[in-house]
Parts: sequence; structure tokens; C-alpha cells
Amino acid sequence: MQNKSRSALVLKGLLKKTNQTTNANTTILKRQFNTKLNIQQKQVPVHYTKLFIGGQWVDGKEGKSFSVINPSTEEEICKVSEATESDVNAAVEIARKTFENVWKDYPPSKRSKVMLRWADLIEQHADYIADLESMDNGKPREMVKNVDIYLVLECIRYFAGWCDKIHGATIPQDGDKFVYTLKEPVGVVAQIVPWNFPLLMATWKWAPALAAGCVSILKTAEQTPLSALYVASLAKEAGIPDGVINVLSGFGETAGSPLVKHLDVDKVSFTGSTEVGRKIQIMAAQSNLKNVTLELGGKSPLLVLDEVQSKEQLEFLAHVCHQGVFFNQGQVCSCSSRLFVNAKIYDEFLEITKKKAEKRIVGDPFHPQTEQGAQVSKEQFDKILDYIEHGKKEAKLLTGGKRVGNRGYFIEPTVFYDVKDDAKIAQEEIFGPVMSVLKFDDVDEAIHRANTTTYGLAAGVLTNDLNKAIRAAKGLKAGTVWVNCWNSFSSSVPFGGYKQSGIGRDLGREALDGYLETKSVVTAVPHLKHSK
Repeated sequence: MQNKSRSALVLKGLLKKTNQTTNANTTILKRQFNTKLNIQQKQVPVHYTKLFIGGQWVDGKEGKSFSVINPSTEEEICKVSEATESDVNAAVEIARKTFENVWKDYPPSKRSKVMLRWADLIEQHADYIADLESMDNGKPREMVKNVDIYLVLECIRYFAGWCDKIHGATIPQDGDKFVYTLKEPVGVVAQIVPWNFPLLMATWKWAPALAAGCVSILKTAEQTPLSALYVASLAKEAGIPDGVINVLSGFGETAGSPLVKHLDVDKVSFTGSTEVGRKIQIMAAQSNLKNVTLELGGKSPLLVLDEVQSKEQLEFLAHVCHQGVFFNQGQVCSCSSRLFVNAKIYDEFLEITKKKAEKRIVGDPFHPQTEQGAQVSKEQFDKILDYIEHGKKEAKLLTGGKRVGNRGYFIEPTVFYDVKDDAKIAQEEIFGPVMSVLKFDDVDEAIHRANTTTYGLAAGVLTNDLNKAIRAAKGLKAGTVWVNCWNSFSSSVPFGGYKQSGIGRDLGREALDGYLETKSVVTAVPHLKHSK
């Protein structure tokens, strides 16, 4: 009882915080789907569209370019230079020279200072970066400013603090040997990032790599290249030496594959789908057996238990579930797209969930009240709608399921219930605003069913019972387990997956391990004295 009471107080505190936010946005929550979108798109100037290699802005060697599309309007924003294999070769050559001659022996304190200066410049330019990212990606501009950029700054500053704290150890030995280890940078690193958090994912790659003494060649997603190019210009302004950060805009087959296969690239770090991650691992093995870090897909379960003492608490649980599924238009690798809800509260939960979904504001990313923007591309938009059609055949549709408006890639927040474990929408990563609700009776049954997936990126449990929370956290097979929260990220906390959700970790001290080699030094010291 004491554990339950203590947990109930925690939940009550979280609920109070949620209600404060809700009360401040009462007018938002009263609105329904905006089915007649009037996108008054803000005009955001684009300053950089070329490749960034060796601190210089250069056109692709083949003279190619491709269009960047605004997903809210379906109109072209600009054209950017397209990198191909010859550009990859040029970037690798410069990166190698920079690593060997400049960055690997750069004083750690100076490395930290330029990284901190870089973060300060990003903070100074935060409003413009938020505008650029929102236009390019389709996500709400206020979310970019208050979530994405906040986490970008935290990440760079966190890893800047590690620059002068990376070291080996001395190892006591029997006999006349003096033994110690060195931690040395891997070298030239290929980093490939997705389109859902373009700048944040780039930062998750850049920051630990630079702190460890590596140099980076970043390939952006072809859908969203603009923010990384701009922030690379700020790296140069901050004093990060030319060639430490290189940015290539291009496609997977013509830029990503040559980068992964390149024999002078020492490591690959990739965030994206499990399908592409598997191909990258094969290419890395078939070239020079590169060090590989993979942060891949997920089909994350969230267990909603039955220790609910009031309707207010159930409202809070539904709020967490909605944030887990619909945040960032559902385009999150850790999206809690499988909700296991206890049978005792199932019907009431569905009632609250339906109301919440239908009050969610879908619309212009630049409108301050918008909660859900556009999906990133026509391809992703069509893919999500196809999954929704599958869902209509294999489960019951509670709400949503349609396009919003007739311009831009907007989709209603969609909720299916009475979903079966083997349903397509319960097994495959949708990467969109689609919630699948499954009913369960017993917590051990729920844990077992939650683990019946090839993925293992994240999982969670909402409960007042501390014992059940600990049991679930131990039993769920995932790299991160959230209790009474979701998508709670910190740069100091490692993030990565079990099973087919990846290899290695981003963030935290563990992220540095992927960018470091351990060298053992064994020295014979004749007549070394040991106490008897």
C-alpha cells in the first residue's frame, strides 16, 4: 500500500502539471479537425544549397541537383546540389587529411571551447533554424524551437564537456610489466541521418564524434537537407577547423552507398529503417569491416495498467499515450504505436482517447496553436494511408483515418481498437499518426505479448503500482523503458535498441564508445619492484 500511495502521489503531481498546460490551451482543445486548411506559408530564405566539403561550399562534381519540397504546400522550396560518388571521394580525402593533421591531436580543452561556441551560435540563430526546419520537414515550428533545438543545444554542450575526460586506465600486473590503455579516436566517420528529426539526429551523431576526436562526413536525408547545411556554416563560424564537419546532400544509392563502402572510412553511424540498416551492415562488412552503430526502427509497446483512482488520472494516462503516438506526426522511431490497455479501463480509455484525438489541431506548422503538422513527403503520406486501409480491414476504426484538406500531406490522428497481435498495423512500423489499442487482462500476459515483435527500441508502462512498474521494466525487451512518461530524452542517457532495433547506443557516455578504439600498451620494466 505504501508503494501504491507513493506512486499515486507521483502520478497526481504529473497530472497537475499536465492540467496546467491544458488549462493554458483550453481554446486549442475545444477545436476540431481543421478540414479546410488555409496554409499561409511563411517565406523563409534559404542561404545554403551547395555541398559543404573542407569548409567550402561547392557544387557537386557531376553538376546535379534535386528539389526540396515543402510538405505543407507540396511546392518546391529550392534545389540543392546532389552529391555522388566523386563528391564522396573528395570529402573522404579531405576528412582523412584533417583527421591526421589537425583534429586527432587537437587539444581537448580547445575542442570543447569551439563546440561550446558552436552551441552558442545555434542558440543565437534558433528562430531562423526553427523556421527553416519547419518549412523543410512540416513539423510545427513551435515544437522545433522548444523541443528539437533545445535538445540540440543540450547534446552539443553535454559532449563538449567530455572532450577532456576521455582517458584509459592503468592495469596492475604480476611481474615486471607496466600496462595501461589509451582511448583513441576511430578516425573518419560516415554519419547518415533520417528526415524525422533532421538537425537533432545530425547533432546526436556530430557531438560524440567530435568530442572523441573523430571527423565527420554527414549525409542528410534527401527530403530534409537544409538545417544541417546551415548549422554546418555555424560550425565554421565557431572555429571548428575546416574538414572536421562535411555535409553531403544526396540519395542513398548514389551518395550513401559509396560512403558506406569507402575503404578509407573507419566507421558508419546510421539512424533509419531496419531494412536499410541491414544493407549498411552488409556493405560495411564487405568493404573494410567498419565499426557500425545502428539506431533502427521500432514498434514500441506501452502498457496501461488498471490502478486508476479517478477520471483525472485516466485523462493523464490518455495524455501520455497521445504524446507517445502523435508527437511529431507519429514520425518517431520510439512511437508508442501499440497500446496495451487493461480490460477494466478499456472502454473508458477509448472514450477519452476518441475525444482527445478529435480535438487535436492539425494544420499550418507556422500557426502557434498547431499540434500536428504535415507528414514529411508524398511517399510517406501514401504509405501511412495504405496502412490505415489495412487497419480498417483487420481492426475497428475509432476515429480519424482520412486526409485533412486537399493540399499538403496532412492526416487525421487515427485510432484503431480491438487490434489483434498479428495484425499488420500491430507488427509493422507505420511511422505516422496511427494508434493501435489492444486489450489485456493480466500484466504478465501484457509483457509477453509486448515482446512478440522483432523490434526492441522502447517500451513503457503507466501504473500506480511500483512493484508492477519494476516487473514490467525488467520484463520488457527494449533499450529504453519509460515509466509514467514517454519520449523523455536526455543527452546523458544512452538510447538504442535490442533485437532488430539496432546496434550500439546514441547519447550518454556509451555513445563515445562507438567512436573510440582501445589500445593496450604493455611495457617491460626490468627489476620493477613489487611489494611482497
